[in-house]
Amino acid sequence: MPERHRMTVLLIDDDHEVLDASRQTLELEGFAVEATTRPEDALDRLGPSWRGVVVTDVRMPGLDGFALLERVRAADPEVPVVLVTGHGDIAMAMRAVRGGAYDFIEKPAEPSHLVEVVRRALEHRRLVLENRSLRAQLAGGGSLEARIIGRSAAIERLRTAVAGLADAEVDVLLFGETGTGKELIARSLHDAGRRRAGNFVALNCGALPDTIIESELFGHEPGAFTGAQGRRIGKLEHADSGTLFLDEIESMPMHLQVKLLRVLQERVIERVGGNRPIPLDLRVVAATKVDLLRQAGEGKFREDLYYRLNVVTVPLPPLRERREDVPLLLRHFLDAAAARARRPAPPVDAAALARLAAHGWPGNVRELRNVAERMALGFGDGLAGGPVTGAGGGIEPLAEQMDRIEKQLVEDALARCGGRVGETADKLGITRKTLYLKMRHHGLHRGDFTEE
Repeated sequence: MPERHRMTVLLIDDDHEVLDASRQTLELEGFAVEATTRPEDALDRLGPSWRGVVVTDVRMPGLDGFALLERVRAADPEVPVVLVTGHGDIAMAMRAVRGGAYDFIEKPAEPSHLVEVVRRALEHRRLVLENRSLRAQLAGGGSLEARIIGRSAAIERLRTAVAGLADAEVDVLLFGETGTGKELIARSLHDAGRRRAGNFVALNCGALPDTIIESELFGHEPGAFTGAQGRRIGKLEHADSGTLFLDEIESMPMHLQVKLLRVLQERVIERVGGNRPIPLDLRVVAATKVDLLRQAGEGKFREDLYYRLNVVTVPLPPLRERREDVPLLLRHFLDAAAARARRPAPPVDAAALARLAAHGWPGNVRELRNVAERMALGFGDGLAGGPVTGAGGGIEPLAEQMDRIEKQLVEDALARCGGRVGETADKLGITRKTLYLKMRHHGLHRGDFTEE
């Protein structure tokens, strides 16, 4: 990943041994870490576009952790700050939370706990920046035409539907094959509507086991179940004043469909293990690739939930039904992929375009994006492993071919292992240290491959 896209953990502690230990713990998990003993040195890095989180000791000479927290929040109140101290107590924890700290950890920090808190904080920051970027696109002329790309009649109808529904206070059901861009449309509905200032929260119902999805959706109270040590805010509550996107809604367990129906009807939830009703003001956008009415007839989906969701259904056209959009989409994805790879976008000749236009695109726009990624890396037309040539038509130098192939092998292994560094190193037959060196060389970050 290009350096400008990396997320950074800024570690601050006046104890060199603690600082080095924390840095090593996080770097071994693949995080990009900047460490300093002087909190003043860190403040110049911070701002509304800073891609990172702060993990700081509380008791330090000069500017202590609480004073630093205030300065960070003045620069950007949505930068997560994790306070760490060896003198923690309940009163200090309460003060930290009231002051806007993202979390509070006591020394000595358990490495796995530190890693988990940092991972959650980085994901929170990533979502904040992503939402800001999308809002800025629309506010600064990033129109639906720039986001929902294409000139076909099918895409024109889709853009018209999104524009008409953006400010409508109704839940929406998106129907389309895998890879047609359902999350893109859900985000467009959110960012073009009056809820754009709220959070856009996405949850893939098919990606989580039944034992976890309820807590993810509704949150839980301390002691609600084994391992529930603290209160957790669920996706529904996090989307208050914004939009909740439920992908693969057909995969939601039946017992949770009942609870979701109540949320849609009453806009009220109760956390798992709690009994206090929590009112919500949110919009729900659900998405499916199957016929929910047929699923209901087969007893696989609640019929009452289907009719509650089916107030407005927006169909998403498959790419094979809008082939005239392939060249425009390809150029968009090629430019983006080439920028990420820090190389010029390759030219596409008429023969390659004809072959791409004739392709069946079972994976739809997602498949086309992957094709563009391979083309940007020099893998022919991206559909099959043709010979790789340089810009002048000659054979690519051996060193460049080997470097590119090594990067592809490491990327593939990280993807198969879900970003787990130890497992990836074992698969490749190299040490963790060697893997980290190769990841750094190729600009790869394990966070891009973790399973969400």
